Amino acid sequence: MTAQVLPRDWLDAVTFRNVRKEDLPALEWDGEFSHFRRVYADAFERAQLGYCVLWVADLPEKGIIAQVFIQLICNRKELADGVKRAYLYSFRVHKDFRGQGLGSRMVQHVEQDLIRRGFQFLTLNVAKDNLDALRLYLRLGFHIVAAEPGVWSYVDDKGVRQLVEEPAWRMEKRLY
Repeated sequence: MTAQVLPRDWLDAVTFRNVRKEDLPALEWDGEFSHFRRVYADAFERAQLGYCVLWVADLPEKGIIAQVFIQLICNRKELADGVKRAYLYSFRVHKDFRGQGLGSRMVQHVEQDLIRRGFQFLTLNVAKDNLDALRLYLRLGFHIVAAEPGVWSYVDDKGVRQLVEEPAWRMEKRLY
């Protein structure tokens, strides 16, 4: 995706919708995130089972410009318990569209969806060194509740397990 000057009202043209199977290659953003191919496929399968909800921001003539995944239930009940608490992850806004309100709108859309589903809390982990994201979440009403070691792993597109160590802050927000 190449940087271009956008009309002032471009943000109003964005639609938020659930990920479709044919969207999965576009989540790789022209190869930048191809190492997460299996992660995306696994998340899509879990969404089909009702364990999570996958959202994208779609801009006509540009395509998918942001994504966010919401885990509704997982083995760590303090993150997502399937009843009151959901977990936001894999939140990404394309660099050409950052700092213009899209991320805030996308989180607000997710919050409204979770409220309709009866959830009361939204949790997330943010890397301690991701100060832009931390500022966004604080501005949106999240607060830090714990430090997280941020150790996780995934199988990349070549079938190799990758270990990630990303010290993080666990944050949460009461939805209503």
